[in-house]
This record gives sequence, structure tokens and C-alpha cells, in this order.
Amino acid sequence: MTLTQSLLSMAGGVVLLLAGAEGLVRGASALALRLGITPLVVGLTVVAVGTSSPELVVSVQAALAGRGGVAIGNVVGSNVANLGLIVGLSAALSPMRVDRGLTRQDMPVMLGGMVVLSAFLLDGTLEQWEGGLLLVGAVVYTVLKIAASRRSVRAEREALPPEIESALADTQAGFKRHVLFVVGGIALLVWGSDLLLDGAVELATTLGVSEAVVGLTIVALGTSLPELATTVVAALRGEGEIALGNAVGSNIYNVLSVLGPAALAAPMAAVGVGVDVLVVMLGFGLLTLTFLLTGGKTQRWEGAVLLLAYVGYLWWVATG
Repeated sequence: MTLTQSLLSMAGGVVLLLAGAEGLVRGASALALRLGITPLVVGLTVVAVGTSSPELVVSVQAALAGRGGVAIGNVVGSNVANLGLIVGLSAALSPMRVDRGLTRQDMPVMLGGMVVLSAFLLDGTLEQWEGGLLLVGAVVYTVLKIAASRRSVRAEREALPPEIESALADTQAGFKRHVLFVVGGIALLVWGSDLLLDGAVELATTLGVSEAVVGLTIVALGTSLPELATTVVAALRGEGEIALGNAVGSNIYNVLSVLGPAALAAPMAAVGVGVDVLVVMLGFGLLTLTFLLTGGKTQRWEGAVLLLAYVGYLWWVATG
């Protein structure tokens, strides 16, 4: 496979992943709403997991193929992209109000997940029992988040994600149509992950770099596109809480419900993902938390700092 073919394969994989994630979220949301599940619960579960489904499918496929560097690099790189690129770009475009619950509850969970993941990877391998613990953490976090939100009257009145608004307007459509969206979305996710993974491995071979480098940069960017689109649109609409919550929530689910199932599928060697990369990920988390704790809202200059830091990260990974 030539360099051009590798890039085309990866681009085609990203397009299929985006289409698959959209279909899965739309179909699953409509089915859940038809079954009487509240929009709030659907938003906290189906949409949150749906936007992380590209990372999940790619990482599981990579784990089963023995490409642990791509799987772990994908999640670590996606987490850095969510903070440096997505939060940075959103803050630079429009100042966003920071919800106190985000800094008191969700950000500590995100940082805690990153610390636990880093500790698990110190020996260079993510074992199946460690993946099981991460997945248990995802279940506990989701249950607690739903319980807390259902107790909050204000939370029920918050603006819903676009996917839920669309599903609410579409709940009268045929049951078979929703099932087709779910099945088709899963099929596109699997197909897209195959193309993206094959292209990434070939690109690494062609350029003479490790698979982890490709996973930390190109693959991570590709699988983060759903979060990028959702967060930027929310920021431009002035819905800063949704924008920040989506990025932080995605990072939590990336660690817990992406690498958890991937490690359960097969133990992974963190080839090419060293302590230095994990420290950088934690550094982005701490820098973002620092910005969110000051002033009650983000500033454009803070977004610019995150963006510049992300550009520096890409340069460091690519030339390291």
C-alpha cells in the first residue's frame, strides 16, 4: 500500500466512523425514547457513549489485532486533542461559562481516570483485570451521574444535545427504521475502523515511525471529530456548559469505557506510549482545570494557550 493509498484508507475510515456514530446515536436514542427512557438519561448514556464509539471500535479492533500501541495511543491522543484542540478552539471562539459541578465532580473524575490509567501502564501493559476495573468505573460513574441529574430539576430543563432533540422529533417513525440505523451504524463503525487501522499501520511502516505515533496524532484526531463538531457548535451557540461537559465527559469515557472493553478483549502492550506521553496528557488535564477554576468562565487567551500547547504536542510527538 502506497502513502497515498494509506491516507485515502484512513480518510475513508474516518468518514465511515462519523457516519456510523451518527446512525448509532440517532437510532439508539429514538429506540430508547420509544421505550419510555427520559431524554436526560439518553443524553447521559447513549449520546456520551455514541460520540466515543469511534475510539471504542478502533481500540477494540487494534487490541484484537495485537496493535496495543495504536489502541492506547488513540485514547491518550484523543484525550489530549479533546482538551488542547477542542476546548482550546471552543474557548478561543467564544468565552464559556464554567459550571461548578464540572470542576468539582467531572474534572476530578477525569484526572483520576488518567492517573489510574497511567499507573496501570507503568509496567508497559494494560491487563484484562485492569480493563475490567476501568469498565466498572465507567458503570459506577454513569449510574451516579444519572442519579444526580435526575434529582436536579434544573438539569431536566437544560438544553438537550442536538442528537436528542432530533430523536425526540423522530420518535413516531417506524421501529424498523430505528433498528436499521443502529445495525447500519455498527456495521459502518466496524468497516471504518478496519480501514482506519489498516491505513494507520501502513502509514507508520511507510514513514518509518512507530504505530503509537500515528495513533497519538492522526488516528486520535480522526476519532475525535464527533466531539470536535459537537463542542464547537455548542460553543458558537453560547451553550458553554454543554461544550465543556461534552469534552470532559468524552475523556472520562475514553479511559473507562473505551480502554476498559479493549483490554478485556485482549491484553495490550503500550508500545511507543511511554511515561513522557502520559505526563503530557496529565499536564493538559491540570492546565485545563486551572483555567476552568479561574474567573468562572473561559477566556479567549486561555483557549489560545491550549491550542498552542496542542500544536507543540503534535510537533513533539512527530519529531520525537
